Amino acid sequence: MSTDKPFHSGFVTIIGLPNVGKSSVMNALIGEKIAIVSSRPQTTRNRIMGVVTHENDQIVFLDTPGVHRPRTRLGEFMMQSVTNAMDGMDCILMLADVSHITEKDLELARDLCGQKVPKVLALNKIDLVHPEAVLSATARFADLSFDEIIPVSARKRTGLDDLVSSLVRFLPEGPRYFPDDMITDQPERVICAEIIREKALRHLRDEVPHGIGVEILGIGKISDGLTEINATIYCERDAHKGIIIGRHGAMLQTIGSEAREDIEKLLDTHVNLKLWVKIRPDWRNNPSDLKTLGYEKQ
Repeated sequence: MSTDKPFHSGFVTIIGLPNVGKSSVMNALIGEKIAIVSSRPQTTRNRIMGVVTHENDQIVFLDTPGVHRPRTRLGEFMMQSVTNAMDGMDCILMLADVSHITEKDLELARDLCGQKVPKVLALNKIDLVHPEAVLSATARFADLSFDEIIPVSARKRTGLDDLVSSLVRFLPEGPRYFPDDMITDQPERVICAEIIREKALRHLRDEVPHGIGVEILGIGKISDGLTEINATIYCERDAHKGIIIGRHGAMLQTIGSEAREDIEKLLDTHVNLKLWVKIRPDWRNNPSDLKTLGYEKQ
């Protein structure tokens, strides 16, 4: 670590509406995939921590579920995780989709005005719009107490260095909270479950994904180069189970094959992934089921 400059560190909560690219931005900043990404709203269900460490600074990001009005106990848990992630923060990073700025984005920005910490707005997906649209969006947020507004593209990795530099300027002098090689606090079994859910989100019909939950039943080392993972995909209806399995098991095989590839990269070993599909009616409103799937504190 350099002795010429003080070390800056702190915690940054990432907040925004569903589908604005919060997880994509955090993954891009960290350089590794630790949060799953899909085009489905409310993909992120838990608070996910990601750590970016440089020679003279360390940023601890807390990626949160998209802000929405909850309709289930799972939704209530998700919104409570957003509230909890705001406590003790050194900075707030709000994301908005510059290609689709809505009144709800502006409402969320106004709600953040009362937070007594620095606030940075990242206008994501600038690769999808004309530069004039970026200027127009910036103007709409100009009077809403953001310390900086920075255009970025997670997909093209544009503006990310400027975003990091901005955030570091607002962090206090502090310690290295985590080792240099640590990028998340997520256990491997949690990341594996999320990878499986991501692949299910990618392929399943619109009515199915929100009712999907994944439980890792076990992870065991078979040999030096092979790990076996047993997991169950839960759904809420018998019809959904048939969709997840697919004709002659084709859909489940696709989900498992794609998940296995990502899990092998994560664990750096060959993986034998075994998947089952079970029905748990209305599990999103069942406290016991939510605990089992890691969505409520034990």
